[in-house]
Amino acid sequence: MPANRHLVAVLALPSVVPFDLGVPLQVFGYPRPDLGAIRYKAVLCGVRRGPVMTSQGFPVVAPAGLEALRRAQTIIVPGVDDLDLPIPAAVTRALRAAHARGTRIAAICTGAFALAEAGLLDGRRATTHWIDAPELIRRYPDVRVDADVLYVDEGRILTSAGIAAGVDLCLHLVRRDHGAALANTIARRLVVPPLRDGGQAQYIAAPVIADDGGSLDRTRSWALARLDAPLDVPALARHAKLPVRTFARRFRAECGTTPLQWLTRQRVLRAQQLLETTRWGIERVASSCGLGSAVTLRAQFRRTLGTSPVAYRRTFQAAGSTR
Repeated sequence: MPANRHLVAVLALPSVVPFDLGVPLQVFGYPRPDLGAIRYKAVLCGVRRGPVMTSQGFPVVAPAGLEALRRAQTIIVPGVDDLDLPIPAAVTRALRAAHARGTRIAAICTGAFALAEAGLLDGRRATTHWIDAPELIRRYPDVRVDADVLYVDEGRILTSAGIAAGVDLCLHLVRRDHGAALANTIARRLVVPPLRDGGQAQYIAAPVIADDGGSLDRTRSWALARLDAPLDVPALARHAKLPVRTFARRFRAECGTTPLQWLTRQRVLRAQQLLETTRWGIERVASSCGLGSAVTLRAQFRRTLGTSPVAYRRTFQAAGSTR
């Protein structure tokens, strides 16, 4: 394997959920020559080499066993359906050893139970599928379970909510490693939204439909096309032809976040893209994404990404960006 390829070990435990298993293999294991240099290599592993029974009653064949975890830079544990199956001691030992080596470890959905069993979530904030969150709390009281979010990033330990939230988590890892541009390219390939923020609510009881028979998608698209304009919640509500309170309520029902939080996060994402793909000054970037000034941009980057715009550009700017 070329030295520049990041090895992702996807650990399939008995009763693994096929969707959860497929997501990281699709994001990290699918060859994409159109993206330039292939940055990741994914390997499917089990407790041992051979067939692993899925939650749907058919097996998948793991070409590697737990030894693959020793070589991986990232380990991802997909969710399982049968939480009464004991987690093998060999798995908990391997996960602890990987964490001690500095390996990044992520869990999708109920994969969090394996991390918790290994003690890796003790004292940490974590999430899982909202249905299984009470059981995670009951079994592992030292884990600070947050059942209201899509995913939680604790640095080298990450967890996500159920099913489709695994896509958000994996794209977040790509964004951390290689920036927003590559993550957005992969999202387009997968035909999914490029960014659902980790703090977005994971459970929305029922989407609220606007009076004209449609959702608020048109207003969000309208806003994304003019992020450099002085948009605010009243402006969004006027475009949707709704009273501000009604608009805000429906927006949260559809997106699990407030209009202002969504707008700010989209502006930060636009700033990330501009920092990666242009040589514009910080003031011009701030103005072009609607954050007004370099001071505001720096504050939002520090709050959202834990870094500065200059440091972000130094890490992720594509070679040859000249605009």
